[in-house]
Amino acid sequence: MSAPVSPAEGVWARVIGQPAVVAELRAAVADPAAMTHAWLFTGPPGSGRSVAARAFAAALQCAEGGDGTCHACRTVLAGTHADVQTVVPEGLSIGVAEVRQLVRIAGRAPSQGRWQVVLVEDADRMTEQASNTVLKMLEEPPSRTVFLLCAPSLHPDDVPVTIRSRCRVVGLRTPPVEAVADVLVERDGVDPALAAWSAAASGGHVGRARRLARDEVARMARKAVLDVPLSLVSLAACLDAADDLVTAAQEEADEAAGSLDGAETEAVKASLGYGARGPGVSAASRGAGVLKELEKRQKSRATRLGRDSLDRALVDLAGFYRDALVLDSAGGAPPMLMHPDRRADSEELARRVGAEGALRRIDAILACRVALEQNVKPRIALEALTVALRLPA
Repeated sequence: MSAPVSPAEGVWARVIGQPAVVAELRAAVADPAAMTHAWLFTGPPGSGRSVAARAFAAALQCAEGGDGTCHACRTVLAGTHADVQTVVPEGLSIGVAEVRQLVRIAGRAPSQGRWQVVLVEDADRMTEQASNTVLKMLEEPPSRTVFLLCAPSLHPDDVPVTIRSRCRVVGLRTPPVEAVADVLVERDGVDPALAAWSAAASGGHVGRARRLARDEVARMARKAVLDVPLSLVSLAACLDAADDLVTAAQEEADEAAGSLDGAETEAVKASLGYGARGPGVSAASRGAGVLKELEKRQKSRATRLGRDSLDRALVDLAGFYRDALVLDSAGGAPPMLMHPDRRADSEELARRVGAEGALRRIDAILACRVALEQNVKPRIALEALTVALRLPA
């Protein structure tokens, strides 16, 4: 169990390794003249975009600017505050219907807090129609409403230029490995040696580091991925590796989705009166459409979970080839590695493929990520990738 946040730091203690960001957000909370109605939090995966946005939302609702102990802070951080609406995409995208409902709520005056806050995690997943709906609200915002959008970057593929131009941008960076390790030790009670390894192996990604520290299965899955490059000595080995990567991602997605789907389905059936007698029978008969829509959302979520699992594997692979690239190019200076615990393997890979070969393989991994986002079947995309990664004879 995580240790409680220190009252002296309040909600900001959750924002790891971002002192400039915390200072900027504190200033906005303290000075109404520094506030604006729309904020865009950007940064690489693991930098804590949504964590910073949620801490900011809590501070905006707190009379003390985010002490972390009051009812407003606790409910915002728990996701139950009446005046903080949060969108966390579970499927492949955020649709216009979901955003329209948010916009209707955003137009109301706050019922309990000081602001009506709308927080959209992964705003880069909004469809074009959803983005246009948000844009209309940003063009004529209600006086007590604040939009907090989170996206990986300012690239037009992530955030339309029209939305970006109406937001105040808060850029986060990857937290220092030491800061992540300290958090694992102090708040999660992780052994210092394991915390240091997990922080380094995750590349400063706080959530990934926590999972690696806590879960032996996650550590074994990472090892299996990083064993791939030096195993690709034949076409058969390439096809086997692709099959293993896809199967592992599917199993992880099925396990995660299964733990959510059953409880959701039973809750909906209970609300519709399935298994009841009397009036409940007619209500249940009208619930087929509701269950069908739930099944559709669950299928979309399972697809996203599978893609996310594959993407983590691809990012690990890209980091491994990046290590080989810098080792081959760095000369005498010891470089900082993405996977320092696999330095010997990276050196061997550098010897086998060289800097140019490593760079070509990084390009192939990036192309595979694009193919998956464009709905190429995972097995086909991964087979093409592993063949491109094959070691020279």
